[in-house]
Parts: sequence; C-alpha cells; structure tokens
Amino acid sequence: MAPFSKLSESQTLNAFDVVPVLDLKDGAVVHARAGKYARAGKRAEYRPIATPFGPPHDAPAIGRALLGITFSPILYIADLNAILGQGHNFELCQSLADAVPDTELWIDAGFSNLEDYAFWQPLGATLVIGSETIESLSEWETIRGSLGNNVVLSLDFDEEGVRGPKGLMDDPALWPSRLILMSLGRVGTETGPDLVQLGQMLEAAEDCQIEDCQIYVAGGVASSADVVAVANAGARGVLAATALHSGAIRQKEIAALLGERRSRI
Repeated sequence: MAPFSKLSESQTLNAFDVVPVLDLKDGAVVHARAGKYARAGKRAEYRPIATPFGPPHDAPAIGRALLGITFSPILYIADLNAILGQGHNFELCQSLADAVPDTELWIDAGFSNLEDYAFWQPLGATLVIGSETIESLSEWETIRGSLGNNVVLSLDFDEEGVRGPKGLMDDPALWPSRLILMSLGRVGTETGPDLVQLGQMLEAAEDCQIEDCQIYVAGGVASSADVVAVANAGARGVLAATALHSGAIRQKEIAALLGERRSRI
C-alpha cells in the first residue's frame, strides 16, 4: 500500500478533510455501488455493509469509528429510503446526531424543495442538495436564498455530464461556498476520482473570482494515493466509504497527510 506522497512546493495548502459516508437503508448501513443516486433498481440491490467497525444495524457505532479514523469534523449521511421516496431513516439520523454531538452532519435525503427541508430541520444538520433532484434554476435559487450557507450543492455527474439544470454547471455564480463533485458511476467502485472534472470546476471558480470555493470529491476514491492527488489538485476534501471499510485507506495514512499539511501552512 503506497504511503502519502509529499505535497508539491508550489501547492497552496488549505485545510483538508477525509469525510466518512454512511449510506442508510431500512435502518442499516449499506454498501452503495455505482451511483449513490443510481436508478431505483440499483439502489434496491444495496446490501448491509460488511465492515470491521460494527454490525450494519449499529450505525452510531460505525459512524463513531469512521470519525475516529478520519479525524473528520463532518459525517455525511445518505438516507436512501428518502431518496427513493420509500420512507426515511429520520430517527436513525437523530441517533447518529446524538452519538456524535460535536460533528457537523451533512444529510442527503433527496431534497428538492423547502418543504423537504422543513421535515429535516429539527436535526440541525447541513443539507446536501443533489443537482439531479433540482427541477429548475429558479427552484435552486429559492432554496439557496432561504438556506444560505446551510446547504451543500452536489453536482451529480454521469457519463452524459451533469444531471439537473445545465446552468448549475455553466454558471459558477450560482454555486454556494461548498460543493461536491459527485461522480455517480464511480461510487463504491474504487476506480479513482475524476481529477479532470475537478480541475475544470476549480478553474471555473477561479475565472469567476469566487472566494473560498470548497470542493469535495466523491466517487472512486480507492487509496491513499487518490486522496493525496485530490488534495494536491486543490480540493477541500474527499468523501470516502468503501476504501475506509476495506482498510485501503487507514488512520495512520490520513494522520500523515493532515500532519504534513498542517506543518507547511
């Protein structure tokens, strides 16, 4: 297993997070593959996860373990039942919030309007809005105007490009301060992150003179080398699940990366 490489001398260092992801379905943590927002048929095939961090029906134990490994101030939770329109795991999310009170929860529950937000508001979490669930640019502007920085925009990409209103990708002025580059076809596949698309997004933000644009990369992160490549490219963090459960990315490697960056800021 390759160790983290040294950061380039020219790299402008920023804080960086390895954000653990919990995919919830029917009260258990499951293993998402080939698209967190994949069509309903694929989501229905997700099975309880096999992990050394706890039984799949003990999401709080798994969440605490993943946060301990990654040192992350954020825990990303995808409620697949809510995304599918087949109920929700609100009570389980509340249990997770109680179990990790000093952690910022990012909740992805297929939000598409402010009515969805009202249901989840009692959690006090940050909402993740997937571009594929946004019906129009005007709807997005309403959501962003109401939630401000309490929202993360996930730009969801497949082989045909971004899903959702095309203007979301074409006009960085519409972006909030925090974004996720979600490569749907790479989720759970450990095929590597999309560094090309990341570069294009960072360049677009720079061209529009967007300050403090924080981009997190999701999908395909398979190794410590992938994580350091994303960090060196200028992203704010990665979202990881499969590689953490398999041991492909370990605590000591994450600590080495974070320590290296802190020593050079």
